[in-house]
Amino acid sequence: MKIWLRKFTIIMLTVLTLGAYVPPVYGEAESDNDEEFPDAGKQGTAGSAFDNIEDSSIEESEEDIEDLWSMDAYIDEMTLQAREQMMSKLGPKIVNRVEDDILEDILPQIEDVISHVYEQSGEETVPNFTITEHPSTGYGEKIFHIYDEDAETDIVRFHVRRDMKPKQGYFFNFHYHLKDDGFEEHHSIGDIYWDKNTPPKWMAH
Repeated sequence: MKIWLRKFTIIMLTVLTLGAYVPPVYGEAESDNDEEFPDAGKQGTAGSAFDNIEDSSIEESEEDIEDLWSMDAYIDEMTLQAREQMMSKLGPKIVNRVEDDILEDILPQIEDVISHVYEQSGEETVPNFTITEHPSTGYGEKIFHIYDEDAETDIVRFHVRRDMKPKQGYFFNFHYHLKDDGFEEHHSIGDIYWDKNTPPKWMAH
């Protein structure tokens, strides 16, 4: 009787606790973790590769920014010199009357021409470019030239002449000449009206 009761008790306890205890599956968990997460050595290799790519991209970006800044710096410097030569060429007597027109209509066009020439010439050639000084006096047309010191030749020539239009008066015609066509063609920049009276000579005070 006692043996039977003991067996019955054991069976009942087994039935009641069935599923209540699930032993940990350490082997499978470790296996899954191994597949999902590579070991530290592999992580280090992947991280290093990513860092190298990132560093390379940063270096290339910095080089691009540096090249862009250099080109912009050259253009800005040339534009500043162009303005100085322009004002020197016209002289105080003329500048006092047409300065606003020059700044708004002529100099921006000259800057566009300089930018275009520089972009076409390339970064290796641009450092050789300089702006000539000493604009022509009297009635000469020369404002300034962009000169290639390495090739010892002009690249662009910026000029201004006086045009007398019947019944209208005098205009200052700004234009430029390019080396590409042998400086033959007149490429117009713009006209600035003076007056019906004859304007002073260039560089007049």
